[in-house]
Amino acid sequence: MTLVLNILDRIADIAKAGEDPDFELVDEIMRYMTVYPDAVHHPKEDVVYTELKKRRPDLAVDLDDVPADHREIAELGSRLRDDVEAIIAGAAVRRENFIKDTSEYVQLLREHMQWEEEDLFRRVDEMIGEEGQAFDVEKYQHIKDPVFELEIESVFGRLTASLKGDGKLV
Repeated sequence: MTLVLNILDRIADIAKAGEDPDFELVDEIMRYMTVYPDAVHHPKEDVVYTELKKRRPDLAVDLDDVPADHREIAELGSRLRDDVEAIIAGAAVRRENFIKDTSEYVQLLREHMQWEEEDLFRRVDEMIGEEGQAFDVEKYQHIKDPVFELEIESVFGRLTASLKGDGKLV
């Protein structure tokens, strides 16, 4: 996801410079982000939070805001996706709005990912380590990642090409 966010950062920079970015690529990115991370990854995290609260309430302190954070990320993602779909359809969308929505989305998601790395995963590891058994989130509905698994869906061709080019825009 960091690579995808790096691409969105570069797209925002292109728009800030007064140039038109590849809006088809942004559309693919936002379709991916709203189809997989928002619809699959974050709900699995919510299951983990629920298990933490149930098994180790002491490790779940200050996690009550996480579902709201996920909703905010999803709302920002939907707003950005709406911006891009409107631009592609020929509607007038202020460049400043597109830049603002892109920047806010990237920033919030980066902050969330950093928090997961620095705090949440430590809590989950502690819960699992003390119980001597792994917590298998895969027992919950598994939907394959349409970009990062072996079979890449063709509708994400631009995004995949950009990722293969180490995040260079195609």
